[in-house]
Amino acid sequence: METRASRPSGGAAAAFLSSALGLIALAVSHVVAQASSTVKEFIHGIGKLWMPGAQGIGPYSGKETIALIVWLGSWIILHFILRKREVSVRLIGVLWLVGLGLATTLLWPPVTHWMIGM
Repeated sequence: METRASRPSGGAAAAFLSSALGLIALAVSHVVAQASSTVKEFIHGIGKLWMPGAQGIGPYSGKETIALIVWLGSWIILHFILRKREVSVRLIGVLWLVGLGLATTLLWPPVTHWMIGM
């Protein structure tokens, strides 16, 4: 029976880490947009550059655009850095969960309002 060579786990690690970075970018752009009307308009302008109907959904279009850019950009960069490496799947899982937890916490209204009030 022929066995296949296993692939290094770096490619999967890059995908997981980039998704966490995209979520964190979404959360940070949300907090920053809530803190400043000037930044909110700037972020909305980013969304209006390419998204049809962006005027109707407001600055969320720009927040999603920022998250998309960070996600894809970090995935490309991390893929080329990690693609041939074997990395700890457990560590990547923990980092992903921490990123997901951080993004969720930042998007939780009591935390967002507390940060804006600082």
